[in-house]
Amino acid sequence: MIPWETLDTAAIPGGKEMRLRRRGDEYWIVVGTEVLMNSRMRGSEEELARLTFERMGARPAPRVLIGGLGMGFTLRAALSLLPEKARVTVAELMPAVVAWARGPMAGLHAGSLDDPRVTIVEGDVGESIRAGGWDAILLDVDNGPEGLSRPGNDALYSHGGLGAAKAALNPGGVFSVWSSGPDHSFTRRLKQAGFAVTEQVSRARGKAGGARHVIWLATRPA
Repeated sequence: MIPWETLDTAAIPGGKEMRLRRRGDEYWIVVGTEVLMNSRMRGSEEELARLTFERMGARPAPRVLIGGLGMGFTLRAALSLLPEKARVTVAELMPAVVAWARGPMAGLHAGSLDDPRVTIVEGDVGESIRAGGWDAILLDVDNGPEGLSRPGNDALYSHGGLGAAKAALNPGGVFSVWSSGPDHSFTRRLKQAGFAVTEQVSRARGKAGGARHVIWLATRPA
């Protein structure tokens, strides 16, 4: 059996350590004992992009914000679906994740970071949200609204954070959130913030099955 190897480590806010691990052509990003990302489980991340833009509808030059670069599956799916005049900002808090995307995981990202439509911002996605003028905001910054790797992410999912997201969207814009599981209280908060909300269950391995993840699609009324 091919052994696992740790390629790099990085400290994250809160004193924990994030590790990039590889076995053959499979990659994991791990915090503590929790696997945040697995390169063989991309189906729901790709669905996050597809469902968001399907709900957003055709726009000639949409401005899109993706919170969390991860292994790049959402970004690559977004680029395959968006028009030439789209502008995509990816906000990634951890510089190490961006470095891994350009280094040991460059093959997974397949040049997506160099697409002329893409701007990478190393910083808190909350600040990028507040810049406003977005047609879609896609969040995949943790394991869901309950958080895991960074307690500070809770502010994104609070009443105040959801109000800021709604204010930052253009009319008819879509705020979509990926989660490893359901959270009924988060659904209620989205509705209380004035979004039109649907939930979609998506499998980690797409048509091949895998764990059931949840994607919230919250639309700002036109």
